[in-house]
Amino acid sequence: MRVNRAWLGLVLLMLPTFLVALDTTALLLALPRLSADLGAGGVEQLWISDVYGFAVAGLVITMGTLGDRIGRRRLLLLGAAAFAVLSVVAAFAVDPLMLIVARALLGVAGATLAPSTLALITSMFRDERRRGRAIALWASCQFAGGALGPVLAGFLLQYFWWGSVFLVSVPAMALLLIAGPVLLPESRGEGAGRLDPASVGMSLAAVLLVIYGIKQLAVGSAPLVPALAVVVGAAIGAAFVRRQLRLETPLLELRLLRARPFTAVLVALVLAGVAMAGTGLLVTQYLQNVLGHSPATSALLFAPMGLGVAVGTVAAPALAARMRQRTAIAGGLAVSALGGLLLVGVDGAHALPLVMTGVTVLALGTGPLFALGTGLVVGSVPPERAGSAASMSETGNYLGGSLGFALLGVLAAVVYRSRMHGTSGSLADAVAASRRLPAARGAELLHHAREAFTAGLHVVGGVAAVVFATSSVLILTMRPARPTTPAAVPDYEAVPS
Repeated sequence: MRVNRAWLGLVLLMLPTFLVALDTTALLLALPRLSADLGAGGVEQLWISDVYGFAVAGLVITMGTLGDRIGRRRLLLLGAAAFAVLSVVAAFAVDPLMLIVARALLGVAGATLAPSTLALITSMFRDERRRGRAIALWASCQFAGGALGPVLAGFLLQYFWWGSVFLVSVPAMALLLIAGPVLLPESRGEGAGRLDPASVGMSLAAVLLVIYGIKQLAVGSAPLVPALAVVVGAAIGAAFVRRQLRLETPLLELRLLRARPFTAVLVALVLAGVAMAGTGLLVTQYLQNVLGHSPATSALLFAPMGLGVAVGTVAAPALAARMRQRTAIAGGLAVSALGGLLLVGVDGAHALPLVMTGVTVLALGTGPLFALGTGLVVGSVPPERAGSAASMSETGNYLGGSLGFALLGVLAAVVYRSRMHGTSGSLADAVAASRRLPAARGAELLHHAREAFTAGLHVVGGVAAVVFATSSVLILTMRPARPTTPAAVPDYEAVPS
């Protein structure tokens, strides 16, 4: 009975892990339709897609500390209830502002789920080998959720309205609320530090101000206010760093960055998130607005990216058994760089098979990083700091994905506008405008707009290739972590050998 309880508990914990990641990317295919229905402009679209991920990234460490104090299962169930309610609110939003606020609050709820799942897995599985297997399954579910979000959204959009993308999480959260008290143990961290409200506020202000400034500068607004936002955000970030280094129990344990393997893997996780999110954003729009496929067909064509992540994460333990973990991770990232280069050549009659191959290869190579990265990060620090290391890994994952949407999305937009000479702000705008023009002029506008968007995809693919190649070199040059003794955890599970 105890065997079933532990592994059923793991399956239950994989539900919120999958859904929190899925919500980060599920709107990629829904953006054109919901933007038309709600009248969302370019900046509003960016906030709708980005604010969720930034809220999760900004609050995950705060929520990890809160879970240490009040109990991780309790925080998980509170977050699940809030996530279900806010998903319904987002599904029935009547204007862009309402959806942006709902997405931001969903990010707050999602931040309570992310650290609780990993902390509970650590307490449920005492044996190091089985705990590693459980964490690998958890990681596979997390990153597959992010990659498969657009696929699920595409099927829902084919038959339902855009709000269905949010409602899909409600039954899963209800199941978690019902089964969680039965299958999951309660656990708290020993000697958990108090929350520092000033640190929480400073971290959020720094992230939001900098990202706001980058977005506004990219969309061509008056530069003074956005530039000031970036400068102020950076200053607050610097003050936040100094405060964390002075506090006895900091919100973010920056001293962990002194361990080179920890820093190398953490940076690689952030950079991989940037490259994957940015290419995913461009490819989903390319399939719909350049190649003209429906949302459901685009979802099927985009599915190899999710399958690539899944295959790569499942294969990672076998690779690690035959070579050093850092070699497996670096080799995978080199494969991902090749996938980015394939996207640079996307054009003409062979565009579809090339773009599908590119995203598949790119995703496949990230599997070893995602599957083995968390273990390397935790193993790079003393056992008493393992919880802080895991929280920082989670923050890197979500921050990387959100930055990918913002920075690479902005880069593609800049390339598009420069190629269109300011006559069109986005491909979606050009598609809408072409329907109001005479047939010949509309076709000409669409032709130029699609060429401009494809140029943006080429640039993003090239940037992704550079990012992955740089990460591969970074991992190869890191010093191996010193072996650490696993921290003691409660005896919760017993599984057969």
